[in-house]
Amino acid sequence: MRQFIGWKILACAGLLAAGQLFAAIKVACVGDSITAGSGLQNPREDAYPAQLGKKLGAEYEVRNFGVSGRTLLNHGDYPFTKEPAFRDALAWQPDIVVIALGTNDGKPQNYEQFPKEFAPDYQELIKAFRDANSAVKIYVCTPPPVWPPGAFRINGDIVAKRVAPLVRQVAREEEVELIDLQTALRGKGKYFPDKVHPNPEGAGLMAGVVAKALTGQDSAGTE
Repeated sequence: MRQFIGWKILACAGLLAAGQLFAAIKVACVGDSITAGSGLQNPREDAYPAQLGKKLGAEYEVRNFGVSGRTLLNHGDYPFTKEPAFRDALAWQPDIVVIALGTNDGKPQNYEQFPKEFAPDYQELIKAFRDANSAVKIYVCTPPPVWPPGAFRINGDIVAKRVAPLVRQVAREEEVELIDLQTALRGKGKYFPDKVHPNPEGAGLMAGVVAKALTGQDSAGTE
């Protein structure tokens, strides 16, 4: 009887150890309405973080911390860092953070008013996630293109010629991984019906680009 109890204890301990050994890699997708899935009928299934989770598989747990209309700029009209989603993402202590902010910074009341603050504010955001988990791996995304004539008062030229280069600069200076959505999605306007937000196919394309960056392997997407 004692031998049987001892075996059960060892078995339970083994299962616990296995659970710890194979704990899912936590991926936090931080962003604006493009990340949140604005305009999609079923963002829980079709937003790019949801599709990313499907592409990555059971080894990963992907959570969507996107908030519509939010800026990277702390002095923007609706800063992401003022949102509960930001505090929730920090508290989760993710292993990987994918940051996709900057599209709403292309509005005239944002970047044009605070052009010198974008890079320092981005560095501050990166530092916050590093402070929450010193082992975190951070990926920063240039915003997708905004196709003319644009929408929501977002200036596509500012996004492409001012914001995206600053994201690339921050990636170099902070030694984080760059995901260049601005380049990867060029010529894919048909998947962004309102010129800013992806449809399900476009979100799947984004998920494929991000999945490849995270794993180094190609993932099926829309051509």
